[in-house]
Amino acid sequence: NAARKAARRKLEKAGKVKKGDGNDVAHRDGNPLNNKSSNLKVSSKKANRSFSRTKTAKKKNPRD
Repeated sequence: NAARKAARRKLEKAGKVKKGDGNDVAHRDGNPLNNKSSNLKVSSKKANRSFSRTKTAKKKNPRD
């Protein structure tokens, strides 16, 4: 959970998201510990939570 919050704070500092904007910070590779800028993107809650993940936290059907 702390890694996910760190990713959100990173994009808040960059001005890409705001608190309460209704968007999620998505990890392209599905790994919440990978907070590299190239791995983070802003997506709607619906889009980010609409598919299941494998046990290793990778997305089954990544939509980039």
